[in-house]
Amino acid sequence: MTRSSSAWLLGGAVVSEVAGTLALRVSDGFTRPLPTAATLVGYGVSLWLFARLLDRGGVALGTAYATLTGVGLAAATVASVLLFRDPLTVVQLVGMAVLAAGVLVLQTGPRPS
Repeated sequence: MTRSSSAWLLGGAVVSEVAGTLALRVSDGFTRPLPTAATLVGYGVSLWLFARLLDRGGVALGTAYATLTGVGLAAATVASVLLFRDPLTVVQLVGMAVLAAGVLVLQTGPRPS
């Protein structure tokens, strides 16, 4: 698998997972049908894309999962601040920077053959 196709699969998994998480926030405990459906579709598509990524090889599970969760966490945090006016502290920003550094370190490691 090319690095580009791996990036597209992983990026798509992140985007759909974050979309599902944002929909979860407005689903009111799965009582609102449209946000509930969007949550399930978002998570389902994310898992499907992530499974395709792993099936095609070229990315280690730990690296792929750390990237999915790390980038997803950062994106969901930023989106929640912008969309829902959730607070963001300096300590949380430092935590996101540490998380980003960890994902970067994992991404620069050796790739499986």
